[in-house]
Amino acid sequence: MSLTIATLVGIEKIATFLVMLSVLVVLHELGHFVLARRNGVRVNEFAVGMGPRLLGWTSPRTGTTYSLRALPIGGYCAMQGEDGKTSEAEQQREFRGTHVSEQDNFQAKSAWRRLAIVLAGPLANFVLCYVILLVGAMTFGVVGNGNQPVVGILVSGSPAAVAGLRPGDRIVELDGTPVTTGSKLVDQIHGSLGKRLDLVYSRDGARTEVYVTPALCPIPGKKLGCIGFSPVPAYERVGVFEAVRQSGVQFRNIADQTIGSIVLLVTHFTKYAPQISGVIGMGQVAATVEDWGWGPYLWLAATISFALGLFNLLPIPALDGGRAAFIVAEIIRGKPVDPEKEAMVHIAGFAALMALMLLVAFHDIARIASGNGVM
Repeated sequence: MSLTIATLVGIEKIATFLVMLSVLVVLHELGHFVLARRNGVRVNEFAVGMGPRLLGWTSPRTGTTYSLRALPIGGYCAMQGEDGKTSEAEQQREFRGTHVSEQDNFQAKSAWRRLAIVLAGPLANFVLCYVILLVGAMTFGVVGNGNQPVVGILVSGSPAAVAGLRPGDRIVELDGTPVTTGSKLVDQIHGSLGKRLDLVYSRDGARTEVYVTPALCPIPGKKLGCIGFSPVPAYERVGVFEAVRQSGVQFRNIADQTIGSIVLLVTHFTKYAPQISGVIGMGQVAATVEDWGWGPYLWLAATISFALGLFNLLPIPALDGGRAAFIVAEIIRGKPVDPEKEAMVHIAGFAALMALMLLVAFHDIARIASGNGVM
């Protein structure tokens, strides 16, 4: 019975993560859709999900088909003049040769308008990041100065992990004393280096007693005891104006961390490449964070939204940033890039992107198989 419950819980977490990821992708595509329509570009189809179509409705006014597809993963915005098969320059050349009269064609618009439409997707992800943070702050509060006595990130092979603790466990007693705050719990563990502690934790309503001995913390210059986990941050309610301010602070922190990670990856690829997490790794992290509560989960969603927007801005062919780069080149040169040259860059860039995705997926699977997780 417990296996069945664990399986159902796992399925629920996977489904929640896929829904969250799909919402972020669909709203990214909505950014393209809104600016395309604002600039008079016809959108042939706006799809939620991928794969075979389940439901569809065509607007008699705009001619756009809104569809729901079988696989709840992402979506797309198919604009008139974008076939997804040839390069930007090739589509421009084809349009100028055969479709000049189609004023609702994406290729009929000026380079500046096309650039704005392409960049609208990543911009939507940045705006969504802040909105998610603001909703989380107003609904669940913001991160306070203290912590909850709940296991958050757990280090593999640590005393806590060996004792059987898992992320999401709530520590209720330590050496016979009730635990009320995470801060007091951390202080007591830090002051118990080498001392055997009687720890009681609660999981799914059941209490379990274990014994742990704090080892030396990996903090240079300090002799503190650690059992190998970080407590879940405590959230506190704030007013509307403070929620707006704190959301801005968190947005800036997410931006700094994400951009900093990309810089480190570019400058020290060999060292940091094994630490990259793809969809598989993100799914495992999301499953862990879900046990912490919806406040942290929304923060994770905001972080992924910002990363999705920034990743799409990279000048890599097949991404928005790659398309934008060729449009910028067109603006500078006064004419589109030679189609054959652009096609070669697209092929090379797409191959490199696929290789990176395979590398990330391999490391995700290797970490999970080795029991180290991705955190």
